[in-house]
Amino acid sequence: MSQAASNGQQENKVNKFTLAALAGIPLIMVLGNSMLIPVMPQMAKSLNVSQMQISLLITLFSVPAGIVIPFAGFLSDRFGRKKIIIPGLFLYGLGGLLAGAAALIFKENAFHWILGGRIIQGIGAAGTAPIAMAFCGDLWKGKERAKSLGVIEASNGLGKVASPILGSLVALIAWWAIFFFFPIVIAIVILGVWFFCKEPESKKEPKKVNEYVSSIKKIFKKKSPLLLTSFFAGSTALLILFGVLFYLSDYLEKKYGLEGVRKGAVLAIPLLFMSTTSYITGALIKKKFKLMKWLVVIGHSLIAASLVTLPLFNNVYIFFVGISVAGIGTGFVLPCLNTLITSSTEKDERGLVTSLYGSVRFLGVAAGPPLFGWLVSKGPDIMFWASAGLAAVSAILSFIFIKVKAIQSSQEKDRTAKPKQPKQIIVKQVKHSFLIYNSLTWRSKSSFVTRKPMPEKSMDRIMDRINEVVQVNNGESKN
Repeated sequence: MSQAASNGQQENKVNKFTLAALAGIPLIMVLGNSMLIPVMPQMAKSLNVSQMQISLLITLFSVPAGIVIPFAGFLSDRFGRKKIIIPGLFLYGLGGLLAGAAALIFKENAFHWILGGRIIQGIGAAGTAPIAMAFCGDLWKGKERAKSLGVIEASNGLGKVASPILGSLVALIAWWAIFFFFPIVIAIVILGVWFFCKEPESKKEPKKVNEYVSSIKKIFKKKSPLLLTSFFAGSTALLILFGVLFYLSDYLEKKYGLEGVRKGAVLAIPLLFMSTTSYITGALIKKKFKLMKWLVVIGHSLIAASLVTLPLFNNVYIFFVGISVAGIGTGFVLPCLNTLITSSTEKDERGLVTSLYGSVRFLGVAAGPPLFGWLVSKGPDIMFWASAGLAAVSAILSFIFIKVKAIQSSQEKDRTAKPKQPKQIIVKQVKHSFLIYNSLTWRSKSSFVTRKPMPEKSMDRIMDRINEVVQVNNGESKN
C-alpha cells in the first residue's frame, strides 16, 4: 500500500520534459499572430493591398480558430489529447508552408493564397493551446496542476514578449521568411509532445454524443455563474491587453518615430511584466482556490486603476508604469482562471470546457485592436476610461460569482471517484474451528472467495473443508 501511494505521488509530480513540450504549444500559437504585426506594412506594400486587406491575415487566423476550438475540445475528450494536438500542429505548419511557398511562386499575386494558408493555420491552432491546458489538468492535480498551468500561461506571455522582436528579426531576411519559420519550430514541438507526453489511462468508455452534450449542459446548469464569469474575465483581460498594445504601437510610431525592432522591444515591456507575474502566480497559488478568486479580483482591479489614471498624466514614464501595472494585473488573472476552470470540471468534459474558454480568449484578442481603434477615434481618454470600466465590471462579477465551494465540490468528487482497494480478509486459526465455518457462510461474494455450500454430512468432511480454507489464507493452495 505504501509503495502504491509513493508511486501515485511520483506520477503526479511535474516532469520537466513533459511540461516543456506542452509549454511549447501556446508559444507556437501566440507567434502565429504577433510575429506578423511588425511586418504587416511591408507585406501590404509587397502584395499591393491596403492596410484593411492586410489585416485579414490576422482575422482569418483568429476567427477559424475561435470557431473550431470547441469541436477540437470535444474530439480530444473522446479520442485523446495527443491525437488532436499533433494533427493540429501539423496543420499549423502546413499552412505556413503553403503561405510561404505562395509568396515565393506568385509574388505580388500571392495574397489570396496566403489567406488560404492562414485559414489552415487557424484551424490547426484550434487543437493546440486549449487542449494543452486540458492535458495539464489530466496529468497533474493540486499544486502541481497550478504550477504547470502557470508555466503554460508564462509561455503564452513569453511568446507575446518575443514575437514582435522575433518577427522583425526574421523579416530582415525577407517578409515571407516568417511563414517558413513556423513549420521549423513546430517540428520540434511535435517531437517533444510525441516522445515526452503520455496520456493517463482512462477506464471509462467514451461517451456518446448525446450523453456528452447532456453532461456539458449539466455542468453549465450547475456552474454557469462560475464558468461564464471566468470566460468573461479571461476574454476581458486579453481584449484590454491587446487593445492597449495596438494603441501603444501607433502611439510610439507617431510620437517617437519608433519602428521595427526598437518598437517591438518597447512593446515587450508590459508583456514581460505579465509573463513574469504569470509564472510566479502559477507557482504560488497551488490548491488555494480562495486565493485564486481574490487574485482574479485584485488583478482586474489593478487593470482598472491603472487605465483610469493614465489620461490624467501626460508623461511617458508614468504611461509605461501604468501599462506595466496593467500587465501585472493580467498576470494575476490568467493563471488563476486556467486553474479554476480546469479544476471545476471532470476529465471527460475538461477538453470541451477549456476549449470554450480558449475560444472566447481568441475572440477577445481578435476584438481588442478594432474595438480600441474605434474608441481612439472617439478620443484616447474615452478609450482608457471605457476599458477601465470593463475591467472594473469583471472584478465585481468575479467577486460575486466565482464560488470556491463549487470548485471544491468538483475536487471532492474526483477524489471519491477513485477506485477503492479491495478489502483483505484474514482468517485466524482458533480452537473452535466449527465456529469459523459458521462465521464465513454469511459473508458476501465480494469480500471473500466464493465456494460451494458445504454438504451437511460427517464432521470429518467439515473439518477437511475448514483446513482447505486455512491453507488458502496461508498461500498453500494447490490451484
